[in-house]
Amino acid sequence: MLTSVERLLFVREVPIFKELRDDFLVRLASVMDELSFPSKHRIFTEGQEGRSLYILVSGTVRVHIGDRDLAQLKAGACFGEMSLFDAEPRSASISTLEQSECLMLTQMQLYDAIDETPGIAVNIIRLLSRRIRELNQKLNAKEAMMPPTETVRVAEMR
Repeated sequence: MLTSVERLLFVREVPIFKELRDDFLVRLASVMDELSFPSKHRIFTEGQEGRSLYILVSGTVRVHIGDRDLAQLKAGACFGEMSLFDAEPRSASISTLEQSECLMLTQMQLYDAIDETPGIAVNIIRLLSRRIRELNQKLNAKEAMMPPTETVRVAEMR
């Protein structure tokens, strides 16, 4: 369990909250739930309804679709934020690789926070944009490695 001060110091360093005032962060950090997950635990599954954002305090999680790994996230990383905004099912599964501690922010808590401090929405948009750019770079790198006929087929499928 984090003390109130430790929680504030941790949340202050999370990229989507970095530019927010301390008085706001104190309130936001105080409403987040602390969750503990054992190693090899599925936090959520692709296709499930999502109404919460998670911030990894400690441990490592894998982002995956089925058996295909998309990323590994470490302390300070956020996940689950997409379904908070588009009301679509989770786009990937998250499983722990080791004992992991998370803070969880619900959709209602986040919307209340955005009403009070719109800057948080801008920070989340930056995070999502950065992730899209990273995925585009990975896709472009894979396409560059394909034989020319394969590249044409991939482009046609888009």
